[in-house]
Amino acid sequence: MSTEEGWTKDKLVDRIRKKYEGEGLNPDTFMTGLLWSKPISYWDYINLDALLNLQVPRTIFPDEHVFIMYHQINELIFKMILHEIEQIAENEGIDPAFFKSRIMRIARYFDMLVSSFSIMQHGMDIDQYMRFRNSLAPASGFQSAQYRLIELCSTDIENLIDNRFRKDFSDDWTWEECFSKIYWQAAGVDHKTGQKNYTLEDFESKYLGRFIETAERFQTKNLYAVYESLAEEVQDDEELKQVMRHLDHTVNIKWVMAHYHAAWHYLNSGKEKAEATGGSEWEKYMLPKYQKRIFFPSLWTDEEIENWGEGEI
Repeated sequence: MSTEEGWTKDKLVDRIRKKYEGEGLNPDTFMTGLLWSKPISYWDYINLDALLNLQVPRTIFPDEHVFIMYHQINELIFKMILHEIEQIAENEGIDPAFFKSRIMRIARYFDMLVSSFSIMQHGMDIDQYMRFRNSLAPASGFQSAQYRLIELCSTDIENLIDNRFRKDFSDDWTWEECFSKIYWQAAGVDHKTGQKNYTLEDFESKYLGRFIETAERFQTKNLYAVYESLAEEVQDDEELKQVMRHLDHTVNIKWVMAHYHAAWHYLNSGKEKAEATGGSEWEKYMLPKYQKRIFFPSLWTDEEIENWGEGEI
């Protein structure tokens, strides 16, 4: 009798032996261990019990469960995106087909994130949200470290500088200078006084060192840098350009606007206008037309960049 792979049982056992012997291990130890091992189950494989016990609401409102679980789902998708980016970054002499396939994967993940955001906008009772959100202060969505890592791994640091300071950007800036003017500072700095709020200070205290390390590591192997290192005929591949444009538009316009519309839905719900939990000027921080944040600027015309995010409200 042959196995599914077309090997005889004896050949399969021989291959297993050679595998462990090649690693300097005793194959008999591992094969004997199979006598006592338990078959794996779905719930154990994905650690289902642990996963379903990670939701710890801070209030009595049922819809806080929705809020927590949806954000946890987002963070899992962010981890999947970072996994794909890492494969691109660590692939020396990357094959164009491999690069395109991973860009397509990342684009699909963001398509999923955007299409699912109606869960946030319409999936919670407004009165419940406006009450339980007070228990979240001073936490803010801009504190998603994984999302910041995605940005740092996707494009050159210059493209993440606050649009008000981008024209002054210099390659001579230190990483600390770059991060003092990175766009998300707008969510946590009073630009009249230069004072950072608690939310930003807390965020930077935990993650700034990692962000600087990541920016330095990905300086020459972020998604945009890898694309520009490809042969000219590969860069000119129309399908690849369209996928990258789609990804750029999805992340920096559609995904951002999904957040904007959800925030507007709740914070301007007919009652007194509310502030973001982190205290940011969320409208100017979020709207693409203010920041003109673009991962792959060479793939857009001057007119498209000038009108970035216009007419999206």
